[in-house]
Amino acid sequence: MSNYYAWIMVGSSFLAAFSQILLKKSTKKSYKYPIYEYLNIYVFSGYAILLSTMIINIYAYTGIDYKLGPILTSTSYIFVLLLSKLMLKEKITIRKLIGISSIILGIILFNL
Repeated sequence: MSNYYAWIMVGSSFLAAFSQILLKKSTKKSYKYPIYEYLNIYVFSGYAILLSTMIINIYAYTGIDYKLGPILTSTSYIFVLLLSKLMLKEKITIRKLIGISSIILGIILFNL
């Protein structure tokens, strides 16, 4: 994957995964008032990063084939698994590993 734009899209997928982790962290906290479940730094940051990734993806599509985009954005599932292990201390189960292996196999097969 030597295409500069493809690497931008993978980086965008990482940011999207990070934003999902921030949003999940927000759900695990207790708040004094229900409105703060939506008005807190995790939610604002998560959605701001998610909006940024959409803009980055639009830019990345200017330099890659449209058929490659969904394949590259599927790497976000891999990043979510890794980040949830690191940041949320979630267990990596055999079912999750099978799912991630299927995604990686699909990416490899697509690029043959």
